[in-house]
Amino acid sequence: MNIGQAAAASGVTAKMIRYYESIGLVPAALRTDSGYRVYGDREVHTLRFIRRARKLGFSLERIAGLLSLWQDGGRASADVKRIALDHVAELDERIRELTEMRDTIATLAACCHGDDRPDCPILQGIASTG
Repeated sequence: MNIGQAAAASGVTAKMIRYYESIGLVPAALRTDSGYRVYGDREVHTLRFIRRARKLGFSLERIAGLLSLWQDGGRASADVKRIALDHVAELDERIRELTEMRDTIATLAACCHGDDRPDCPILQGIASTG
């Protein structure tokens, strides 16, 4: 299949497929005599793996590691688990940061009268150096 068909089958855009090839996340596709990329079921399966990992928030670096382990039948599941748990720890930190941001904004919004007065605790809170 060509790149457009591979994109449709995998859910990864043709632009991203080219990008993944350019950074070495996936091997360069075979080419026809006229230079068109050719993909098979294996490549589409790999692209689906990448798409799912991206949806789970894994970085491209971690996806490269996961791909390597996925393709290694002799891998230790402990290596995969370590990558997953490191990612969970990062997600927990991001959740904590986002919760803190939400709470701060909610507090500032609760302090705002939301009327015609120019006085605005939201803007004052954002402008503060704290």
